[in-house]
Amino acid sequence: MIVRALITLVLAVPAFWLTLRYNMHMFQLNGYINKEQTAWLRKNRHLQWILWFAMILGLVRMILPAQLYGVVDIVLDVLIWLTLIVIILVYRLMVEMNSKKPLKFTPRVKRMIGTDIFVCLLAAGIIALALFAEGSAGGILKIMSGFLIFAAGSQLWMDMLANTVNKPIERGINNGYINDAKRILKEKPDLIIIGVTGSYGKTSVKFYLETLLRQRYRVLVTPASYNTPMGVVITIRKFLKPAHEVFVCEMGARYTGEIKELCDLVHPRHGIIASVGPQHLDTFGSIENIKKTKFELAEALPEGGMLFLNGDNEYINEMLSERKGSKAVYDSPVLYYSQKSGSGYYASDIEVSNRGTEFTVNAPDGGTERFSMKLVGAHNVINVMGAIAVAHELGIPLEELRIPVRRIQSVPHRMEMKNHGDVTIIDDAFNSNPIGSKAAVETLAMMDGMRILITPGMVELGEDEAEYNRKFGTYAADCCDRIFLVGRKHTEPIKDGILSKGFPEKNIEVFDNVQDAIARAYAVKTEQHKYILLENDLPDNY
Repeated sequence: MIVRALITLVLAVPAFWLTLRYNMHMFQLNGYINKEQTAWLRKNRHLQWILWFAMILGLVRMILPAQLYGVVDIVLDVLIWLTLIVIILVYRLMVEMNSKKPLKFTPRVKRMIGTDIFVCLLAAGIIALALFAEGSAGGILKIMSGFLIFAAGSQLWMDMLANTVNKPIERGINNGYINDAKRILKEKPDLIIIGVTGSYGKTSVKFYLETLLRQRYRVLVTPASYNTPMGVVITIRKFLKPAHEVFVCEMGARYTGEIKELCDLVHPRHGIIASVGPQHLDTFGSIENIKKTKFELAEALPEGGMLFLNGDNEYINEMLSERKGSKAVYDSPVLYYSQKSGSGYYASDIEVSNRGTEFTVNAPDGGTERFSMKLVGAHNVINVMGAIAVAHELGIPLEELRIPVRRIQSVPHRMEMKNHGDVTIIDDAFNSNPIGSKAAVETLAMMDGMRILITPGMVELGEDEAEYNRKFGTYAADCCDRIFLVGRKHTEPIKDGILSKGFPEKNIEVFDNVQDAIARAYAVKTEQHKYILLENDLPDNY
């Protein structure tokens, strides 16, 4: 019995670690939010059915140890070993496959892992002490064997339990960091803080603005996608220096109230709402909630601050119409930027080629200037217009912005052009919204060569997700020569939309992963230059 228990222990330890690590990774991707992890588990229950089986097997081993003897007892142990071996093999493979954004062993993750292990050891200790009092060594070994496999299976939900147990600790630690960040900002009263938000385009606007403002100011921007409260806190505490004059703060949100939370932290003087649209509908619940959340930035601006709005966005215009006369919206001067209308800052004479884009900026003060940039596609003009409007209002003449605009580079994974001999990769992997996806395939249509689209489609679009993906398929059919879909079930609506436009079915291929799709795209034989658009790349929790 001792040997069998040792075999179970040897197998259970790696199984426990691998299941803990995988579920902790998914929990991190789900923002450490218990209800999002629960929804993810429900949606993906087919992926981890083996852990439910492991828990049931563990309970059987623990509850019925005394009633099982001889061959039946041995068979149960063998079944436990086989289950643990399967768990080890499956979860090693899953950990290797889910590597787009690997698990980061942050202090918070380490604390949750510590709590997880402590709770399991505590439970094991209590069970062992209770059984030891009964004096049954064989019973102890049997029940502990059952507990070991149960503990491995319980990693389905132990990360959420650890998160709940640690909540007071995390709140205290976070409040300490937040208060320190507020202190740092308070010591720089002359720092110009610009909040940037939007359903899409906010990261691009942030980096474009950094390029332009550096013409005159010392600028700090939140790096990468550091657009959560703790990401902003890290930026302030780690990167903000006494010499900085402008802080451009990207503000992201998945729930109503999160932009307000960021504004309460940094107190922006000026704000940019780059867009409002159907994104993260799974968490927001409705487009009305998205509109309300983005305009939390407008409501937070002080008197005299400037609010820059994308005048071409229908939802922004709807919001302003609904709130006409509201003091909250009009406390600050509203400055529009557009590539359609003739009010505020607007673009005219837009010329687009596969080498770049040219356009004229018309300012409210009557000034005009011709700009050229390397970015391809008319859809990029609106985001650059936003950056130009802010920079000009902060005192930089339009003519001084010509060279910085020419220097603007593609933001990584956002229509980023990568040339590889006779193949050009257009990396738009971070794009996952209907408007941006349509603009991306329309830009691909401008390319002179073989045009190949690789996409898994869009997610987090709520009940209308299938319809948005079907429409995307209709746009793609008009713009592409070959279409490679990633994921068989999720891309069915895209395929339906493609076929509805009469696109040849022989030119549609479906793959299980993006690597196979890219390899196939490279293998397509053609005498033309190949342009491969990578449109959205779903994170590991999808």
